Amino acid sequence: MLKILVIRPLNNLSDERTEYLINDRLSFMRFLGLGLSDRMPGAKTVWLFRERLTQASGIERLFDRFDASLHNAGYLPMSVQILDATLVPAPKQRNTNAEKNDFREGRIPQELQDKPAKLSYKDRHTRWTLKFTKAKR
Repeated sequence: MLKILVIRPLNNLSDERTEYLINDRLSFMRFLGLGLSDRMPGAKTVWLFRERLTQASGIERLFDRFDASLHNAGYLPMSVQILDATLVPAPKQRNTNAEKNDFREGRIPQELQDKPAKLSYKDRHTRWTLKFTKAKR
């Protein structure tokens, strides 16, 4: 049952979905040490086990021991976050070298201080990158 408590959050599963995937996927059965003819735990069993562990304050101790055994084996358990990013083209800045240096140092160039409309179009916090084909040799 501990293994079920491990795979649920890793795959972001509900109890019902966990039951379905245990019955459906051989990889889940293999991970849990179950055979095709073994009785599979149901959603209610998974929920009840987790609830009773939580009420007895055993889930923290159980996972503390599990983390310690992973750490002793040389593993560093961490949760995974996926970041979905889209790169969009931005208008070319066409800044002079003096303006670039001022922006890097956090200053506003003198010629832009009295032109707030033009300054609003300048991205002062950007970091410049070069495409591989445009890199200077």
